[in-house]
Amino acid sequence: MRVLVLHSDVAPDAPPDELDTLDSAEAVAKALQSRGHRATKAAFAPDMGFLKGLIETHRPDVVFNVVESVFGAGIYSSLAPAMLDRLNIPYTGATAAHFAATTDKPFGKNVLRVGGVETPAWSTGPEWEGLDPEAPYIVKAADEDSSVGIDDLSVVPGRSVRARTELCRQKFGGRWFAEAYVDGREFNIAVMAGPEGPFVFPLAEMRFNDGWPAGKPKLVSFAAKWEEDTFDYNGSQRRFGCESDEPELARQLVEITKKVWHLFSLRGYARVDFRVDADGKPWVLEINPNCCISTDAGFAAAGEQAGIPYDELIERVTLAALKV
Repeated sequence: MRVLVLHSDVAPDAPPDELDTLDSAEAVAKALQSRGHRATKAAFAPDMGFLKGLIETHRPDVVFNVVESVFGAGIYSSLAPAMLDRLNIPYTGATAAHFAATTDKPFGKNVLRVGGVETPAWSTGPEWEGLDPEAPYIVKAADEDSSVGIDDLSVVPGRSVRARTELCRQKFGGRWFAEAYVDGREFNIAVMAGPEGPFVFPLAEMRFNDGWPAGKPKLVSFAAKWEEDTFDYNGSQRRFGCESDEPELARQLVEITKKVWHLFSLRGYARVDFRVDADGKPWVLEINPNCCISTDAGFAAAGEQAGIPYDELIERVTLAALKV
């Protein structure tokens, strides 16, 4: 196949979560080349004439879409698939509709609730209806991924939500909301399209080490994902084995992940993030279509656990796009 690996147009001084897109694009191209395909890379720009020129130059059979942000913001990630659809070019992963429904987290949580999937309660400004002034909440970006703005100070009592939201809005821009904080375990479940429906990969839990300070929220913060020399990064580790250790919990996580896949009519590949409370009840936090696909990301790690080497995993994702 001729594959165009389309990635975000990232500045050299961009934050690490944006620069990771370039690493993903390079890894995807090398993986496809190792499988005998012709893979080239190009940066996306939200200009139809420019995109048509790329297609005419590279003449791809399929586009591997790793555009995670446009203008430096994840909310515009739907532009790439929307424009590729207009050009009738096959591409990997989620459509513009999938991005729209899941990148807007409060909207996505409402879809979950209507669909009968348990998700923590939430509130949005300016009314902030239903906030309990004494209960803990986590203030999160409503339309960004990669744990942007998430740190120890993100968990606040309801009475402090407005102040925290305003601070984040001034620092990062965009919309913010408050989600009831589930003080429990975190699972990031990878899933992809399979011949018989969604295939759920081995279940990954983010474990917080024994030295985690008392009172420090157990969060996969921005530092935990992107800043290698920090306590958060080194103190949280991915672990597999839930299926053998806790079969009933594993059954529930797999069942809910498949339900979420069908509820949003997902395609390609995705990640569903859970918290599991002290009573063992899973709560869906959010859905990440076209989740990070670099060699050291959770999707690749889950693939390895399933016995699928990275190169083969990338080829499977690419071939699936031609069957849509």
